[in-house]
Parts: sequence; structure tokens; C-alpha cells
Amino acid sequence: MKRFLERLEAIGNRLPDPLVLFAGMALLVVLCSVLLAGQSVTHPGTGAPAVVQSLLTGPSVRRMFTEAVRNFASFPPLGTVLVAVMGIGLAERTGLVAAVLGGLVRSLPRRWLTLALVFAGVNSSIAADAGFVVLVPLGAALYAGAGRHPLAGLTVAYAAVSGGYGANIVITALDPLLAGLTQAAAQLVAPATLVPATCNWWFNAVSVVLLCVVGTFVAERAEPGFGPWGGSVVVDAGPQPSVAGPALAAVAWLAVVAGLVVSGILRADDGGFGPLYESVVVLVAIGAALPALVFGIGNGRIRSTGDFAGLLAEACAGMGGYIVLAFAAAQFVAWFAWSNLGIVLAVTGADVVRPLGLGAEPLLLVMVLVSGVVNLLIASASAKWAIMAPVFVPMLMLLGVSPAETQAAYRVGDAVTNVLTPLLPYVPIVLVAARRYVPGAGLGTVLAAQVPYAIAFGLSWTLLLLGWVAMGWSLGPGA
Repeated sequence: MKRFLERLEAIGNRLPDPLVLFAGMALLVVLCSVLLAGQSVTHPGTGAPAVVQSLLTGPSVRRMFTEAVRNFASFPPLGTVLVAVMGIGLAERTGLVAAVLGGLVRSLPRRWLTLALVFAGVNSSIAADAGFVVLVPLGAALYAGAGRHPLAGLTVAYAAVSGGYGANIVITALDPLLAGLTQAAAQLVAPATLVPATCNWWFNAVSVVLLCVVGTFVAERAEPGFGPWGGSVVVDAGPQPSVAGPALAAVAWLAVVAGLVVSGILRADDGGFGPLYESVVVLVAIGAALPALVFGIGNGRIRSTGDFAGLLAEACAGMGGYIVLAFAAAQFVAWFAWSNLGIVLAVTGADVVRPLGLGAEPLLLVMVLVSGVVNLLIASASAKWAIMAPVFVPMLMLLGVSPAETQAAYRVGDAVTNVLTPLLPYVPIVLVAARRYVPGAGLGTVLAAQVPYAIAFGLSWTLLLLGWVAMGWSLGPGA
């Protein structure tokens, strides 16, 4: 395992940065459009021929320059992600997320310690940084304080935070990001397709229950393998910041949203919930920002309107790398659509697979496996999906698999191998925490301990998805 992880790390480190990767993919689209120019298929939506267009013609090159800004500004995930991050980022920077996660784990009896860690870790994807920075070291400290091996606590916390990244009981910033890319890909086949941020919500919420049960089961049986713990650590048991005020603010906001729905303001004319689904990102941002504002005023981090604006700016400043990446990704997605390569590849791939008679379940299983393998080398969830969605979403749509189902399969595969890849940006944080207790702990020590979680999460979560689809259940509102 150690040799495998070291080899994997060496291969991954040779890959270019995602920004360069997207630039290279965009150039590859141009090359392929020239080589395949004139190839055509019948568009499944319109019945008209869909022909591959060369991007090196005069009008196409001119379009690359004149519409570059428009491509960026209209990139589906860009605005939704930035809006969500303002609210969620404020909650993270005022300390509210850390207080809630830490308070949850500390408040439960010790016999529920493992379950509490798994639950908090899986749901920490609402603010991923807080999960890695707060929960992983906290898990090690709490286990040590209870006389248990700290690496066991670190391992279960890391498995929950990273391996459960695709699940949550609420809508997170990742949902609109992926849904935007999924929608853009689906519209290559059916231009009227809408993919709301809520399209995987119900499945994600049930997945939290599954991962808590499976993660706790694995953790309790894997812990003896760490051996006895002879050290001691004093866990801070001092007064913790109160979250009563933020809780009241959150309840008040939920009441306001409920009133808007009941009154019909967030309902369509026919009574449908479309406006509510389309407003989820803004509702979540406000629902995170209001409790954060109350908490920040209470702990002194927000003393003026300038402090409030500054924390919002800090939250968005942390998205600088994403914004730069989004520019390159937007050009790649636009050029791919202009060339018609997406629809041609989707129809051709569907024609090849269709005679095999595979149902939705085998196709989704392949999607989970492909996503998991690619994730070992490209850690960014958005970067992978921006590359994969334009091919896989339309192709599987033509084979009877909905965009929401394809996205859910991607999320499962993307999450369960997070615990194995040495290229996850937070691995150094985990190593520092591990070496605090075991000075000789290395990359292999940490990641090899994650193998049981990767296997258990991968098998159980995939079976849940396949069973869900086989029963014909909706994965979420608007799916």
C-alpha cells in the first residue's frame, strides 16, 4: 500500500495545475474539431443533423475573442457559487461553523464519540475547510483525552470529512456548482433541461445516515489495530461560545421562508415549487449569514459595518483561485459546445453502448468507478466534473439515465476515493496533526488506514444509489 500510494503521488504530481489542464483541454477541443470536422449525427432532440464544426475558421476564431468575457460571465456555476460562499464563508470566518462542529462533538456522551465525529465530519462539507482544519485535529485530541489512540480518532474524522464529502443534510456550495455544470452539459442534448441545486438533496441526506452507520461500524472494528495508547492529552473543557443566538436567528429565517412558501410568493402560479428550488442558493446564503452575523456580534468579530463587509470580502477573496479556474473552464465548455463535439460524442457513445442492453444501474456503476479513478489524480471536484460532464451527462441521457442520476454517481465516486489520494490539498494538515502524537507518522501511515473506509463507503454508498434508482425514487426536488 505504501509503495502504491507513493507511486500514485508521483504520477499525480506530474499533472499540470487545473488551470493549465483546462487550457490544454480547450486546445485539444480545437484540434479535435479540425480533425473531425464534417462528422455528423442526428440530434436526438431536434432530429436535425449535428455536424462537428472546425474552430479554426475565421468566424470561430473571431468568436473566441468577442465572446470570451460573455462565456465567463454566463458560466453556470460562477454566480451561484459566489453567492453561496458569501453566506457560508461568513459563518466560517466568524467562528460559527467551528463552534457548532466542536460543540456537537463535545456535547455528546463518550460512548457516542465516534458517531458524533462521523456525523459532524460528513456534514462539514457545508464549509470544507472547517472540517479538515477543526474536526481532524479535534478527533485526535478527543480520542486521546478519552484514553483511546489519537490516530484512530484522526482517521475516522478524516474519513468522514473527505470520504463523505458528497453527502449532507443541507444544500452546500458544491450543489449549485455541480448542478450548473450538469445543466450546461444536459442542454447539449435537450436545451430546455433545468438541473436545480436540489437535484440530489434527498439522496445526499439519506446518504448521511448510511455513512454514519457504516463509518462508525468500521471505526470501532479498526481501532484495535492502532494498538494501546500510552500518552495523555488534556482536552480543552473550558467555556465554549454559545450558539443559542445564532440558533434563534436560523429558526426565525426558516419561519420567514416557510411564510414565503405558504403565501405563494415562492410558489409558481400553478402551485409548483419551481421558484423555491431556484431560490435555494440565495436562501442558503442568507440562512448562513444571519446566524453568523449574530454570532460575530456576540464574540466581537463584527463590531461595525466595516467588519461585516470585510469578512464577506475575505470569504470571496478565498475564491480567487476558483474564479481564475472558472475563466479557463468557461472557455473550454463554450468551445466544446460550439464545436458540436459533445453531442456527436454522446450520440456515438450511446450508439455503441445501446446494443449491450445495459440498464441504468450498470451504467451508473461504471460512472462511479470512472469518477473514483480520475479522482485519485485530479482532486478538484469542479475541475473533474467540468471535463467529464459534457461527455457523460448527454451520453447517459440518451441511454435513459437522468442528469441528476449521473451527477449523483459522479459524487459518490469522487468522494469515496478522497481518502486515498495523496493529492488532496488538506493532506499536509492531517500529517501535521498525526505527527503531534506519533512523530514518525508518514503519508503511507495516514492513507493506508483509510483503505477500510474507502472500501466500506464505496460498496455501501454505491449499493444505496443503485437501489434508489432501481426503485425509481427521485433523488431530490426538481430532479
